[in-house]
Amino acid sequence: MLTIYIDADACPVKDEVYRVARRYALKVFVAANSIMRVPGDQLVELIVRAGFGAADDWIAGHIGPHDIAVTADIPLAARCVAAGAVAIHPKGRLFTADNIGEALAHRDLLDELRAAGESTGGPSAMTPKDRSRFLSRLDEAVNAARRAIPPL
Repeated sequence: MLTIYIDADACPVKDEVYRVARRYALKVFVAANSIMRVPGDQLVELIVRAGFGAADDWIAGHIGPHDIAVTADIPLAARCVAAGAVAIHPKGRLFTADNIGEALAHRDLLDELRAAGESTGGPSAMTPKDRSRFLSRLDEAVNAARRAIPPL
């Protein structure tokens, strides 16, 4: 069954995911490092794993082919893609087997620059256009996964 996994700590598009999941009747796992509010919907389940990387590890250990991860964490996105899933950044960038290597290389380059004392700036603020792009990519990913999953 197609499932959406949210890397929920600091995720700005949880409400958008819930709305899309309701439309398609999809299960959503909200993985976080601490307790947070989630809709009282049987399709949404909160998974709390305390500790650095514990929520990411839970997602990576449970996600499978055709599932969707919502995360800004590039290494987690790479683990999800390696499991046959797709990952979507909250600003709408879709991570697939074709582009995850480039995303990891870019992240590593920025890490090296920061370690060398360079100021690389932070992420830009979330805009309405980013939310719209995210919703469009999520809807596309859900429909692509539904077409790819063989009927029962």
